[in-house]
Amino acid sequence: MTFSHPAEVDHEVIIVGAGFAGIGAAIKLREAGFDDFILIDDADGVGGTWHWNTYPGVAVDIPSFSYQYSFDQRADWSRVYAPGHELKAYAESCVDKHRLRPRIRFSTTVTDAAFDEDARCWRVRTDAGDELTARFLISATGALTRPKMPDIPGVSEFGGVTMHTSRWDHSQDLRGKRVAVIGTGASAVQVIPEIAPRVERLVVFQRTPIWCLPRPDAALPTPIRWALRVPGGKTVTRLVSQAYVEITFPISAHYYGTLPMATFAERSGLAHLHKQVKDPVIREKLTPRYGLGCKRPSFSNDYLATFNRDNVVLETAPITEITETGVRTGDTEYPVDVLILATGFKVMESGNMPTYGLRGIGGRDLEKFWDDNRLQAYEGVSVPGFPNFFSVMGPYAYNGSSYFALIENQTRHILRCLRHARAGGATLVEVTEAANARFFQEMLARRGGQVFWQDSCALSNSYYFDKHGDVPLRPSTTVEAAWRSGHFDLTDYRFAAT
Repeated sequence: MTFSHPAEVDHEVIIVGAGFAGIGAAIKLREAGFDDFILIDDADGVGGTWHWNTYPGVAVDIPSFSYQYSFDQRADWSRVYAPGHELKAYAESCVDKHRLRPRIRFSTTVTDAAFDEDARCWRVRTDAGDELTARFLISATGALTRPKMPDIPGVSEFGGVTMHTSRWDHSQDLRGKRVAVIGTGASAVQVIPEIAPRVERLVVFQRTPIWCLPRPDAALPTPIRWALRVPGGKTVTRLVSQAYVEITFPISAHYYGTLPMATFAERSGLAHLHKQVKDPVIREKLTPRYGLGCKRPSFSNDYLATFNRDNVVLETAPITEITETGVRTGDTEYPVDVLILATGFKVMESGNMPTYGLRGIGGRDLEKFWDDNRLQAYEGVSVPGFPNFFSVMGPYAYNGSSYFALIENQTRHILRCLRHARAGGATLVEVTEAANARFFQEMLARRGGQVFWQDSCALSNSYYFDKHGDVPLRPSTTVEAAWRSGHFDLTDYRFAAT
């Protein structure tokens, strides 16, 4: 059965993004009988984050057993924390296994999407100059999508080589070069230990120290891989991994007020720092002054120890400008051949959620709506005034667990709406104002117990906080999020037939 519609459309569903969110949504759409869909991505290959991020040392930061679809688990990861190229290969294999490649339009950027109220469809425009129509639009552009450039005077005038970690230039040979890394977030923690042994000098410019915990990583020998193939082996391993992930962030961050487990993790982090760094002055500079969980922590067994090297300098003074030949802090200028920007992504910022202009009923602009009313979306999926539009990574969707848990939960919610619409012949699906307001207030009411609201978090410089001062992460366990994705009240939506 297909939808009856007042005007023909090119596709029933358009998915923007061919990373793991888009791939997962497409797989589940096809399983549910929604076969008229395409994916659009501005990259020339699949994988999203794992297509773009190829810097030295790139790897997943939670155990691989959790960082995969529950319905398509691998048993041949090389390590507990898989390297980036294995995640890229996993994306490729999922696309081929589920016959999605013919449905993907690569090297195409969605620039604008507008809802046609008369035709009850989305008109999607691309940088190729064409317009596509779809009954439903799913945004699967992810969070780590748009590189964030530093707002530092002179950064565009630097005369050497400049590259962002998410757009690594592998033609550049760093051996014997004077290299500067700006930033000490998750990407920097991985890339710094990798490049330090080969460069002449490495200067790391740190604005805010990061909590760095030991990473329980190891190569997975063949016997363990065989054990994963035994019936139930992958299930047991995944359950143990999921429990570890749940404890290390969702529970410790969102229930800090009643279960202050982060304080125990802080002791582990400080002990790790003391063991890894010999110089007490450098150790002091690397010591966070905010609570664990205020910003994204990292896990590494070699990042902190890198600062013991004679060719590595940790600079904590603010950068005043970047010159044609180096980086200046006050009266000191560091000569630089290669400038590496480990400055992260536009996560909670305008222009990233979504990455294109989106206009709903009456021309309502989604970015302006969020600017005026704060980031909000019913169950992290839908926004009133934007019918037939669903987001995988909307505000209050992600609780900090595995990104794959998020994908499966959000896709379950979306498909429940689509199935109900199909069963009733509806061509319009829109969340009600009342339901959205109720959910938003529930999220705000829960946040008092989160770690983000302790006083020390004001010093963390965390991208979790948006410009409104909110932290639009879902304050719940993963189990609760999964249950609600399949049991939300369908009357929270308006379904209208032609």
